Amino acid sequence: MQYRQLGNSGLFVSQLGLGTNAFGKRADEQASIEIIDEAIHSGITFLDTANIYANTESERIIGKALQDKRHEVVLATKAGLPTAGAGGAGASTRGSSRRHLMQELEHSLKRLQTDYIDLYQIHTFDPYTPLEETLRTLEAMVQSGKVRYIGASNYWAWELMKALGISERLGISRYISIQQSYSLADRTLEREIVPLCLDQGVGIIPYFPLAGGILTGKYISKDELPSQSRAVRDPNFQKFLSPAKLQLGQQVSELAAACGCTPAVLSLAWTMKQPAVSTVIVGATSADQLRSNREAVQFEPSEDIMLELDRISAKFIHGEPFASYRLTQG
Repeated sequence: MQYRQLGNSGLFVSQLGLGTNAFGKRADEQASIEIIDEAIHSGITFLDTANIYANTESERIIGKALQDKRHEVVLATKAGLPTAGAGGAGASTRGSSRRHLMQELEHSLKRLQTDYIDLYQIHTFDPYTPLEETLRTLEAMVQSGKVRYIGASNYWAWELMKALGISERLGISRYISIQQSYSLADRTLEREIVPLCLDQGVGIIPYFPLAGGILTGKYISKDELPSQSRAVRDPNFQKFLSPAKLQLGQQVSELAAACGCTPAVLSLAWTMKQPAVSTVIVGATSADQLRSNREAVQFEPSEDIMLELDRISAKFIHGEPFASYRLTQG
């Protein structure tokens, strides 16, 4: 495993990170614990979760799995998206106000069975709370020792830059990372976020690096959906299966066959090599799936393959992001 600095901070993370959105849903408790054990055994140190994943089950399972391994991982969680499904209701169960963040941090610490979070991330920009309130709250968490570093997620470029400017003006902790959708099928952040992060020393943490499975090549058409796939389990996902994305998936598969690797490995390797990327989050529902994707760390695509991947995915620099989670009034 290789390790990189998260932005310009002193925090080092594994080049491949483990996403845990499936824990407690598509992966039961036992399978999830096996995945975590496999990740740690293979040198993966970055574990990413959120207070709302699987209705809080993801954090609970991780806490159980890390009882004697907490010191071996960089543990990241998030707050800010609605927690109504996790037992709350109303405006007080969302956003990045002081009240909500302090409440959710304590809940996460309890579920994760830990005294501190290595990277506490704001899950999305909150247009209803002043950024200064959010950032001063995060600074208080850092000063208390309950949070080591802070990061953003699903911020637009101007929102991230405004936050960094406020932190600099106040002389308080600044975001060291931003978690965004980024893959061959979604290169929209290259327009503004990537240049901003390179200039400001912010590390990028891509999520959906396989575009929900489209870049594994398993989707041929909307009429031929693999059984047990995300598109079958969640019919809403079918909206992402556009002709252009399906074509990209097949093109990546052809290139991967020529390289002697899986389409997933080739797609992940491309993402890992993009500027400002610190760690790439990959989910797993089994230890075998994690082992397969881990091959991307050692795989070295040729310059010609990288250029071809750039060419066939260039159209996805423009348009809408593959995924973006935002707060709405209510």
